[in-house]
Amino acid sequence: MSPSLPAGVERRSFDGRERLATRGEPVYGEPQDDDGWRAWDAGRSKLGAMLELGADVGLDGGERVLYLGAAAGTTVSHVADFAGPTYAVEFAPRPARDLLDVAESRETLFPLLKDAREPETYAHVVESGLDCIIQDVATRGQGTVALRNKRFLAPDGRLLAAIKARSEDVLSDPAEVFSDVLADLRAEYEIIDTQRLDRYHDDHLAVIATPK
Repeated sequence: MSPSLPAGVERRSFDGRERLATRGEPVYGEPQDDDGWRAWDAGRSKLGAMLELGADVGLDGGERVLYLGAAAGTTVSHVADFAGPTYAVEFAPRPARDLLDVAESRETLFPLLKDAREPETYAHVVESGLDCIIQDVATRGQGTVALRNKRFLAPDGRLLAAIKARSEDVLSDPAEVFSDVLADLRAEYEIIDTQRLDRYHDDHLAVIATPK
């Protein structure tokens, strides 16, 4: 039996096909039904892919979240639809402007134009003891990013990370890259589960972990 979806996430029918959905204002041209549910495109969302593949992400709905690598808001908009306070960190100014637009219709979404590699620059804004860190950063040192941001997680909180092999090393075998990142993470995280996301995202590994 697949893990249950968080409250606020459902499977709804769009164009005759059942898809994940949350309720909120559309963001990236996704279809919306008459009840206000909008389709969650797993092909454009690593977290959406995790849910579609049946990963037990440990989310019930209403969690306090730190989202690293929010970009223009595709995935974090869905997260904010079902979560509690959601701090969205994005380094690049152009997508961050789009993220501001996404936040206008979501009172719990707080965009931060910051670098996820430097959590000290937003530590005065982001509360501690968070329930979840969702990480999707396209940079080398993805394990280090997770380690540096661990300070914000509650002892029983969860890290949900999408590790992109090509951001670490374009030439190395993705399996070797993933092994190295997991070794870094194990210094301060207990790995609960891993799963390849290739059905939706080439050379990506989903990592579910909790602080040691």
